[in-house]
Amino acid sequence: MISNERPSPYGRRPYQSSQGYGAPKYNSQPRPPVNEDTLLTAEVQIERKFFVMTLKENPRGRFLRITEDVGGRRDTIIIPSTGLADFKKLVDQMVKASDEIPMKNPAPPDPMA
Repeated sequence: MISNERPSPYGRRPYQSSQGYGAPKYNSQPRPPVNEDTLLTAEVQIERKFFVMTLKENPRGRFLRITEDVGGRRDTIIIPSTGLADFKKLVDQMVKASDEIPMKNPAPPDPMA
């Protein structure tokens, strides 16, 4: 007998379209739009990546939205304003470490230069 032919100790469960990845949740209703005010926006391009940082405010508070766009694919993280000082400390530590720690595999010099 093949392993996937063995009877399940839980019995046979019929497929339920309301469960699983991408399926609607029980009692799901569209969320009402949330009013967000944009306080400040900054953009930077680093190599092929384009970053947009937007400081926003909504009824729940202020937050920083960082969006990375690489060839049309977008990823976003949101940092509540209560964590911005800690986030800045970590970024400052990473910048300092990047400047101080030597690279293990430095890029070879450009022969055309």
